[in-house]
Amino acid sequence: MIWLIMIVIFGASAFVSWRLRSKFNEYSQIGLSNGLSGAEVAEQMLRENGIYDVRVVSVEGMLTDHYNPQDKTVNLSADVYYGRSVAAAAVAAHECGHAVQHQVAYAPLKLRSAMVPVLTVSSQYMQWVLLAGVLLLRTTPIPLAIGVALFALTTLFSFITLPVEFDASRRALAWIQTRGVVNQREYGFAKDALWWAAMTYVVAALGSLATLLYYASLLMGGRRSN
Repeated sequence: MIWLIMIVIFGASAFVSWRLRSKFNEYSQIGLSNGLSGAEVAEQMLRENGIYDVRVVSVEGMLTDHYNPQDKTVNLSADVYYGRSVAAAAVAAHECGHAVQHQVAYAPLKLRSAMVPVLTVSSQYMQWVLLAGVLLLRTTPIPLAIGVALFALTTLFSFITLPVEFDASRRALAWIQTRGVVNQREYGFAKDALWWAAMTYVVAALGSLATLLYYASLLMGGRRSN
């Protein structure tokens, strides 16, 4: 049953990733009526939210856009930074939504950021611990139990990410509509693009949960056999 669930989630993940890229490509071809670039949208949203200590920078890659709370930068891929499309505006505003969360001390973002150092360290060893746990399961369940605990932190992180991402999109959509950055038609496209982006996090969280349940079932089965 767990394997079936993982196969379904893997298929859903592949579909959502394809759909997101498809939507981004589609809405990248639709020019923003006011002619603003993604960088200009980001700068305007930051200023109008009273944020002056966050830099907007261009980074390499496609869909590599993110907000870094450590150095306070909104990092936009070239297509978003220089793009003057509905997709560029939506993504730029979404990343600025994270900057607004940081400014107002949004609780899920604070919790997520606090977990990053722990996960950075645990991720270096987690796969090896899980592998050792599976290999040594007939001898002792302790390594696998430790691996499951570490993976549980990863799964928790994935689920904490969900409200952070949905809230950033909510802030972005509210701002671009209220400030007239998009017209009604463009707003619908922006909302659709951000929804598909959010779905990638939902699928990732469910995939992490399914994997956690798989290792937990191995642990429980090993304990019973011992």
